[in-house]
Amino acid sequence: MEISFIGAGNLAWHLAPALENAGHHINEVYSRQLQHARQLVSNLYDAHTHSELNFADSPSKLFILSIPDDALEQVCSQLVLPEDAILVHTAGARTLASLEQWMAIYSDVPVQTGVFYPLQTFSKGQSFMVFDEIPLCIESGDSVTEEILVQLGQDISDIVYIITSEERRALHVAAVFACNFTNHLLTLAHDLTVQDGLDFDLLRPIIGETFRKGLAASDPADVQTGPARRGDLTTIDTHLAYLSNQPKLSEIYQLLTQSIQHQYRQ
Repeated sequence: MEISFIGAGNLAWHLAPALENAGHHINEVYSRQLQHARQLVSNLYDAHTHSELNFADSPSKLFILSIPDDALEQVCSQLVLPEDAILVHTAGARTLASLEQWMAIYSDVPVQTGVFYPLQTFSKGQSFMVFDEIPLCIESGDSVTEEILVQLGQDISDIVYIITSEERRALHVAAVFACNFTNHLLTLAHDLTVQDGLDFDLLRPIIGETFRKGLAASDPADVQTGPARRGDLTTIDTHLAYLSNQPKLSEIYQLLTQSIQHQYRQ
């Protein structure tokens, strides 16, 4: 399939090469920051940068919006596509209906719409990720486009689901808890060790075992440990005393402790 990317950030950095390696052709990469488009194009076989949002003469059939959620409508309002192109967004929290509405308002030609959402965390500049085991969540308002997107997904991943906007929103919220919040807690743990002159590497074994057990369990609640889980109020009070001069961390500690206690309340 002939494909163009609108956006050259974290996701595009990994998705564009994956699609090329599966036999698809990336024609163009657009980014507000041209240097970002050039960096991505340098990793592709035969793509070139596109300096504007007018793709009327593009040979591409599929256009992938890989941009921040809050920029989607503004970009759509300026986007010019070939007739009967397929436009998809890759956002976890934006509905398909919003993209359909924007195209109905802003596009002068018929455009098919859909969602192509990889459920994974991506960082630009890292080694290209293998998509084989990355879940791809597909949505479209018409069966032909849906079939095209499902096939595209199956070309790069073994895990492809047709999921509604409401289901995708739930997955996205869950992913924020599992990924973003978890990583932030690791950051706080790092900062706590560093401030007392300790090596964060001391925590790596317990972090690794925690993730191993949680992922192996059918329900992570079954392998929860710690003072909140066992009702150890003395230890909790000791920890809060240690955090007494760090009110934000103390608040987070108390909130999570209360959540665990509520989870296991008999």
